[in-house]
Amino acid sequence: MRPPRDPGSTRPLLDKLGVKPGMRVVLVGFEDLAFRAELAERGAVVESEPPSGVDMVFYRVTEPAELGGIRELRHLIHDRGAIWVLRNKGPDRTVRDVDVIDAGRAFDLIDNKIASFSDTVAAMRLVVPLNRRTK
Repeated sequence: MRPPRDPGSTRPLLDKLGVKPGMRVVLVGFEDLAFRAELAERGAVVESEPPSGVDMVFYRVTEPAELGGIRELRHLIHDRGAIWVLRNKGPDRTVRDVDVIDAGRAFDLIDNKIASFSDTVAAMRLVVPLNRRTK
């Protein structure tokens, strides 16, 4: 179950995350039925068998060592796709912004956006740099 929404924002979560109808999405490291339902309501397709060429991957991590999983996830997204790394924020934080940024760079991705997923979970978007996109 996802923690409550960030009360400081009036913008819908899926708008903040850039989810659009028809996008192919994969959830890794967590199962959130409410979030899955929001994605479906928006018209996004949540893939159960991670294919390649998806638009977005949402990857939940709780420890810095889990950031190595970005290596495998990188191959799931197309050149204009994104990996949203979800991690705790506040006093329960074990994964720092710089940890996510460094992990992204290690796998040829750059960070270009942060968002509040909920009042206790932060999200950072990793994308393929423009000069490395083939399309």
